[in-house]
Amino acid sequence: MQRAIANGIISVSTHNLRDWATDKHHVTDDTPFGGGGGMVLKVEPVFSAITSLQENQSPCPVILMSPQGQALDHALAASFSKQERCIILCGRYEGVDERIREYLITDEVSIGDYVLSGGELPALVLMEAVMRLLPGALGAPNGANEDSFAHGLLEGPHYTRPAKFRNWTVPDILLSGNHQHINRWRRKQAWRRTLSRRPDLAGEMTLSGIDIELLNEIKAESGQALAIHLIEAILRGEE
Repeated sequence: MQRAIANGIISVSTHNLRDWATDKHHVTDDTPFGGGGGMVLKVEPVFSAITSLQENQSPCPVILMSPQGQALDHALAASFSKQERCIILCGRYEGVDERIREYLITDEVSIGDYVLSGGELPALVLMEAVMRLLPGALGAPNGANEDSFAHGLLEGPHYTRPAKFRNWTVPDILLSGNHQHINRWRRKQAWRRTLSRRPDLAGEMTLSGIDIELLNEIKAESGQALAIHLIEAILRGEE
């Protein structure tokens, strides 16, 4: 991210909500109406801050990092990467005044089914996921397009030097120099890994001719009834 900022691919600005609080002590939170534990971010400073940031600017997503939000995935990150700018509100304490969510926020995003004390780390996760999809942000030009989830499948295994370590060797095909065969092998390994670890992703794929061919091969090679049943269900979906 630092390199992307230095190269002018993205710019990042941070803002302190206290700068928009009008009371003597610059308070941005208060106790919830109706009682209960925790503190709630106040509506006035948040509205003032975001209204100020939007002044004389074209409309943009206003994203609240929240465990109640849409789960962050590749497709969501890709949609934000097409925006000229985004504003991210980091929740804190018990949450935000509901009027912020109802009248100001355009998107709520969650990075997982767990709770953190604040939204700063989730905001960084979102920024990283979006930033790396921008042209020029990564060292490898097509790196982001080859990652897990970019095409619906998990990535298969990768190897580097040495070719042999403790009698563990790199698959011969990767040393063959035949890139057509290598690409086919990698696609097959990606299918194997996805079927094993994230079968829910496999069921959402639109299959190409090579995918159908590879799945039939994996089915023939598999000795597990559950795996065979899963592959048959995926193939039936394409009929």
